[in-house]
Amino acid sequence: MGVSSTDFEYLRELVHHHSAVVLFGDKTYLAELHLQPIVESAGFASIADLVTYLRTQPFNSLHAQTIEALVTNETSFFRDSHPFEALKKYILPELIKQRESERSLNIWCAACSNGQEPYSIAILINEHFPMLSNWSVNLIATDFSTKVLARAREGHYNQLEINRGLPTNIRDRYFQKLDNDWQIKEQIRQMVDFRQLNLLQSWSSLPQFDVIFLRNVLIYFDVVTKKALLKNIKQQLSPDGYFFLGSGETTINLDESFKRVLFDKAICYQLHNPEVKIPD
Repeated sequence: MGVSSTDFEYLRELVHHHSAVVLFGDKTYLAELHLQPIVESAGFASIADLVTYLRTQPFNSLHAQTIEALVTNETSFFRDSHPFEALKKYILPELIKQRESERSLNIWCAACSNGQEPYSIAILINEHFPMLSNWSVNLIATDFSTKVLARAREGHYNQLEINRGLPTNIRDRYFQKLDNDWQIKEQIRQMVDFRQLNLLQSWSSLPQFDVIFLRNVLIYFDVVTKKALLKNIKQQLSPDGYFFLGSGETTINLDESFKRVLFDKAICYQLHNPEVKIPD
């Protein structure tokens, strides 16, 4: 039931063409793990039979399911806590001062997966910034996969997902128990606007953002795609906005339009603009 090298090469090309994600050659075991449920539900005898079908048919829902299954969706609540601390202690307080007249904030979580990251931001805002309750706060979360977005909108998480990064007091305040799972309360679910978006396609439906989270995404792309995404980020980020990458990612040697900003142990980026005052 394994994946041959020829079939895996086809799957790599399929994923890269439609999502720009690069599947490395040593990840065949992940393809076997994630494709087996599709093989069984669609009635194929093997992964090889599934790939044969995909090769010979026009792009359809089964191609989309295959791509979604192969694109990593790993995430957790308050993952790598430092960006959330920076948001709480420095960035949101500064932006609230700067936006006091318009009383509006736009925040984007790109490649949001099952929703833990945008829900973490929503909880943080609800916990620490009650003054924003009468502001226009647009917290937009996007992902390529309609499957993970459907799950994110429901806000259902199993015990393992709840245990990863979520303090007990926050769990008890913002989640309700449903049999063996947990569901985030409607108050927080309504704070997040989940939208389907392929990062390779047009971003014209999105507003300009004060804060952008694009964490642990660039690592899956080749250099050409990374540069294209960062070019788009420049257009989407407010002149005094803040942009977060994953801890193992950087704009260095990709786009010199960004400057590195350090808040305690959190690293984020801003556009080069000498008129912008960085919080002390």
